Amino acid sequence: MIDKPAQTPAQTSAETLAATRAVLPELNGLQQRATEALRALVAPAGKPEAALLEEYQHAAHALSWLVTYVESLRQLSAWAARLQESGQLGRIETLILQIGFAEYLTQIAGGIPMSQTEFARLSDLGVDWQPSDAARELMRGNTPAARRELVALMQDNHGRATFGASGLDEDLEMICDQFHRYAEDRVIPNAHEWHLKDQLIPMEIIEELAELGVFGLTIPEEFGGLGLSKASMVVVTEELSRGYIGVGSLGTRSEIAAELILCGGTEEQKAKWLPGLASGEILSTAVFTEPNTGSDLGSLRTRAVREGDDWVVTGNKTSITHAQRTHVMTLLARTDPATSDYKGLSMFLAEKTPGTDDDPFPTPGMTGGEIEVLGYRGMKEYELGFDGFRVRGENLLGGEPGKGFKQLMETFESARIQTAARAVGVAQSACEIGMKYAIDRKQFGKSLIEFPRVADKLAMMAVEIMIARQLTYFSAWEKDHGRRCDVEAGMAKLLGARVAWSSADNALQIHGGNGFALEYAISRVLCDARILNIFEGAAEIQAQVIARRLLG
Repeated sequence: MIDKPAQTPAQTSAETLAATRAVLPELNGLQQRATEALRALVAPAGKPEAALLEEYQHAAHALSWLVTYVESLRQLSAWAARLQESGQLGRIETLILQIGFAEYLTQIAGGIPMSQTEFARLSDLGVDWQPSDAARELMRGNTPAARRELVALMQDNHGRATFGASGLDEDLEMICDQFHRYAEDRVIPNAHEWHLKDQLIPMEIIEELAELGVFGLTIPEEFGGLGLSKASMVVVTEELSRGYIGVGSLGTRSEIAAELILCGGTEEQKAKWLPGLASGEILSTAVFTEPNTGSDLGSLRTRAVREGDDWVVTGNKTSITHAQRTHVMTLLARTDPATSDYKGLSMFLAEKTPGTDDDPFPTPGMTGGEIEVLGYRGMKEYELGFDGFRVRGENLLGGEPGKGFKQLMETFESARIQTAARAVGVAQSACEIGMKYAIDRKQFGKSLIEFPRVADKLAMMAVEIMIARQLTYFSAWEKDHGRRCDVEAGMAKLLGARVAWSSADNALQIHGGNGFALEYAISRVLCDARILNIFEGAAEIQAQVIARRLLG
């Protein structure tokens, strides 16, 4: 174990917090200047032009990352303020605040990594920034001594759900502790075997999650759910994903289906479907993506033709999660053949019979095959084919055709918030696995964690995980208060996915050659982390969506 270094002369917690608050107006001004500079390029007539937005795409995405960083620092400072008010702003939290501001301010000035080879620089946006003396002082805070002290404190904190206080209220902390214990007892001991054997998560686990209320967390009580907040969904999803992303993602299916029905369904559809989704008696899957469309959902070709009172579906779908076991599909199809964009799409609650290993898709008019994938295996991915597949007329969502794309868009905030929570959970898992290995593994007569660059990796994981966590909480709180939060949810997903990947990659690096061996859990976590930058809106699509909203 690392010997705790003597604390170097530093600001008190209150002084550090005050310094971060003081620099936020400066960042707001930088963000405003960058936004206006890009708007002058891509929206000369006042509204962003698609061709110009594509021409200046790198700059547009640079703006999205800049704004994400500014909001991240705002939320990190707000987190510290809440902890100070409750008397919880201790040394570990102060170091996270100090290092986080130092690193992100430095990256804003020098280049924010959008990927391993792409950076968002202020020069891309035609602006520069001369940091104030206060900002420069904060930028000096990511020192070797600070990182070393943080990692020493993290070891004392080992076993906690997070490294440092999360700033949750008492009810959410209780939920967090409950699902932390569940993940420790029921998920983590089995997750790697499920992955290596490419097994579906056992129904026993699904039944236990149903009893715990996971599938009905945010469904109103009048429909059999718990009626809890999106913040509670975030806490549960993070802890379960820390155990295994497949388990953490089980609730995503019911969350998407329930959100679609609550936002766009008829009263009869709500009464029919929501109680079963809440109890876990009805398992759902989202059937949107097609082989040649990817993120371009507006160009879907699967069609649904009215035949009497019913609809008959023909077409192909791909990357459909948990398709075999489910009872209902939220199925997006084209009902107006005269259209070639989003306006002709409709959403269906398409009933199916759950399959078995011997007969995975027994429903007439429907076929399917498994897609073998690197990670995210616990529910499996499938290609689906529809030929004469019938959907009852009463199962057209909302009872009116042509509303499908709009209905889907209404769910993206919740889906991306939950994906951000999954990313934070995966990142936390990587950090814990990497830290345990670094403590246990001896090289050259001492534990790996005693080597500065190993400790540095762990320190930066903890800092970025807390930043991503607070950004995710913020997006959930905005949703809970009835405010539009597509930008906030998008930023949380954008940053969380990058943090999950970097945490998993660095944790595997700490393992050295062992990390490349399938028997070590970090090999699974790396594979699981990679999908987070792709689904629910690839990073590039996410940055484009954020930029359009900022400029529009």
